[in-house]
Amino acid sequence: MKCLKLMLVIGFALTISVSSYAQGAKYIGANGCKMCHNKPEKGAQHAQWLKTSHSKAYSKLDDAGKKNPDCLKCHSTAGSVNKSLIATLKVDEGVSCESCHGPGSMYKTAAIMKNREQSIAKGMIIPTEATCKACHTGKKPEGHPADKKPWNYAEFNKVINHPDPTLKK
Repeated sequence: MKCLKLMLVIGFALTISVSSYAQGAKYIGANGCKMCHNKPEKGAQHAQWLKTSHSKAYSKLDDAGKKNPDCLKCHSTAGSVNKSLIATLKVDEGVSCESCHGPGSMYKTAAIMKNREQSIAKGMIIPTEATCKACHTGKKPEGHPADKKPWNYAEFNKVINHPDPTLKK
């Protein structure tokens, strides 16, 4: 009888873990974020992103680069993640929100996004210098143009900083 109960508990745990895994976070793309993050009262982050080189990163690649996984891993969010994790993200979005903040499907709702702790608990990443360094100071593929000037996180962060004034800390 104890063995049967143990097997039921293990079976239940396996069922829960498999269903949790199947419902893992997915990449929804900039349009999924735009729904809320394009409003001026929230900081208009999407409109600000469109003005950055991140949004244009994919378009800066030549035809060969657009097919090269070594280029795509830094020039496109979709090119840097496991394809099974993509819901609606498109490769031509360039370096979009989820490159820095993680896949948004689990934290995208307004109810969750109103609270920073809940957002983080659901998978939102608060990017750090290390997040950016992966592409900006990492090894570049052969033939990659040299940087025009040394990359400086503090300077760079000022350009891309896009706070949400409505988010509770």
